[in-house]
Amino acid sequence: MAGPVPVISLIDERLNTTTVCLASRYGAQQDPKGQCGLAHVLEHALMSTPVGDVPSLSEHVERLGGHANAETGLDRMLFYAQVHPDDAADVTGLLYRAVLQPQWDAGVLEQEKRAVFQELAVAAADHSDVVQDMFLAHLFPGHPLGRPVGGTRADVGRFDTASVAAAHQRRLLTAPLSVVVVGPALPKTVDPLAAGLDPQTLAAIGTVSGALPAAPPQGPAEAVRWPEEFTWVCAGARSVSNHDPRRPHFNMLAQLLGSSPSSLLYRRLRGEAGLAYTFQAWNRGYADTGAWRVLAGVEPGNGEAALDVIRAVLDEIAVRGPGPEDLASARRQARMQILTCVDSPLECARLLAMRSGGFDSWTPADEVAFIDAVCADDVRRAAAEVRDGLRAVVSPVAP
Repeated sequence: MAGPVPVISLIDERLNTTTVCLASRYGAQQDPKGQCGLAHVLEHALMSTPVGDVPSLSEHVERLGGHANAETGLDRMLFYAQVHPDDAADVTGLLYRAVLQPQWDAGVLEQEKRAVFQELAVAAADHSDVVQDMFLAHLFPGHPLGRPVGGTRADVGRFDTASVAAAHQRRLLTAPLSVVVVGPALPKTVDPLAAGLDPQTLAAIGTVSGALPAAPPQGPAEAVRWPEEFTWVCAGARSVSNHDPRRPHFNMLAQLLGSSPSSLLYRRLRGEAGLAYTFQAWNRGYADTGAWRVLAGVEPGNGEAALDVIRAVLDEIAVRGPGPEDLASARRQARMQILTCVDSPLECARLLAMRSGGFDSWTPADEVAFIDAVCADDVRRAAAEVRDGLRAVVSPVAP
């Protein structure tokens, strides 16, 4: 559909539910200095404030037997609902109104700020969460990409209706927005004008790109201070943007060092060395750059040895490339991840929103083709970049 809210759809008449996802290119990296967590609080408020005659979008959808949720990332926000097809037109209209024409309620905002405080407390108690925030802060020093998505308690505590409404008006409403639909048919209200949206509101969508300054050069990697207790280590390097043709190369490298028993790192780190029980690897592309990382939990005294194994595996791939059997296995694993998401309508909608950004012609079939095109030399070059830029942080940190 042409217009300010393009539609990306996957229509299958055999489906028994309809999932609708609004995808915005406004994310936490656009929070102003001193307002860390503003996008996150806005997301909470929009899902919980009254919409027309219903107390909130979330409650209304759940009372219909469906599921509604939202999430904030560094470079995007997603608002979605999965409902019976008979309810899809009504819920799509409510979703538009909740996100684009909210009814601000100071009481609801204070309630949601308390919920965010609880989220922050849970995250602060989970060192596997803490270490990821530390890693991004170290990877992108002084840059918005290095700030925690959830915010800080001090900044969140200062937000009021005026500041949240201003973020909505100046940032969310002016950022590019799309709608993703996975279901048996397109709801008629997928057209925001048919949903009763104000044309002036729609005219503002996509008028501001929200471009950020380039990430600054990195300083030297710091020595790790290992604590005398179980700790989480996050090791990795900058990669490439979400739309860089090399993104699948870094994704495949993550598959080769992932938590599957078929991965090279699993065999070396867990099987042969017995240094880590739980770990994972992944690559995340943003608008202008990316982050590749391994996260592992290690016992006291095992940290440096585990990090040495990670370095050795990266170096092996960087020098010789992955073996044919390992590459074929990683390729099958990567394909299966895409196909598994496609088989779940809600996960498929999220995948379409996050991979394509909701603004181009990317499809799951395209991603499978990208995966199949990755060769050993592509992965070798990606491994060399990660090896050469590798840095690691841990949580907790030795005093």
